[in-house]
Amino acid sequence: MAKVILTHEVSGLGAAGDVVEVRNGYARNYLVPQGFATNWTRGGEKQVEQIKAARAARALATAEEAQALKQSLENALVKVTVKAGKEGRLFGSVRPAIVAEAVKELGIGTIDQRKIEFPNAIKTTGNHEAKVRLHDDIVATFQVQVVAAR
Repeated sequence: MAKVILTHEVSGLGAAGDVVEVRNGYARNYLVPQGFATNWTRGGEKQVEQIKAARAARALATAEEAQALKQSLENALVKVTVKAGKEGRLFGSVRPAIVAEAVKELGIGTIDQRKIEFPNAIKTTGNHEAKVRLHDDIVATFQVQVVAAR
């Protein structure tokens, strides 16, 4: 097992500044090369404190913004236009990046595509549900309307 310091939020693992133990290969082959983590050292503990202090300062400001964004998202219908075949079946599926771009175009705000989750893969036209984690404890559930491109 390897101890690493997360520099970015990693889904299912932790937030920036957390010290976590992961398997050696996961740290060596994925987390460190992608820039999501650095190897843990005694000197790195000071870095952890700086990261946590910066995160705490940002969290206060973003909590109110996240709450406002949640209200806007839950009241809006996000419309996505994609290629579809007969009977409303899509060529492929709707990806989180497409939904994040549609939200941005609506003028509601910007959301991180990595934090968007679908209960089921969206492979047909119609209305579907999506969730996005806006803050530590703020999750918005919103409707995505998938329309076939003409």
